[in-house]
Amino acid sequence: MRYIKIITILWLSVASLFAYGEDKIAVIDMQQAMFASQYAQDVAKDASESADFVALRAKAESSAADLQTMAKEAETKRLTWSTEEAAEHQKKMSYAKADYDLAVQKIQGEQQQLQQKIMQELSPQFQEALSEVANSEGITLLLRRESVIIANPKNDLTAKVVDKLNQITQKE
Repeated sequence: MRYIKIITILWLSVASLFAYGEDKIAVIDMQQAMFASQYAQDVAKDASESADFVALRAKAESSAADLQTMAKEAETKRLTWSTEEAAEHQKKMSYAKADYDLAVQKIQGEQQQLQQKIMQELSPQFQEALSEVANSEGITLLLRRESVIIANPKNDLTAKVVDKLNQITQKE
């Protein structure tokens, strides 16, 4: 019985869309639109070139190289090592792995903070760009692309919103 009610509601919803043929539906990937903007790209580039981020990336790369070197050394020499030497080598590898994991975790944290910063800073301009594009296109229903199973690419406003967002942020 419950499924019949759901199907009836869905059918009535679809029928009402056809009855009001003037509705225009579009989709947008809001996160992609924000992060594809020139402003977001510039902020991300500046952050990735900062001394702290470069140092974190260098630490992660160094730790990864150390792990590879230790793994090769263990592969070639492990048969000649005593139990104590093998244990010591494993301990060194564990420390190098911990250093690598910590550096990667810090990099991910920095990236998340940067994404939040960009979203906070761009939110007002994004809303303005989105409203302008939706109004100019006559959109009556706008859906998130990730919530839609199938959408015609011509109904995707993401690129238009990116262009409008770039225009707005260049003025400021």
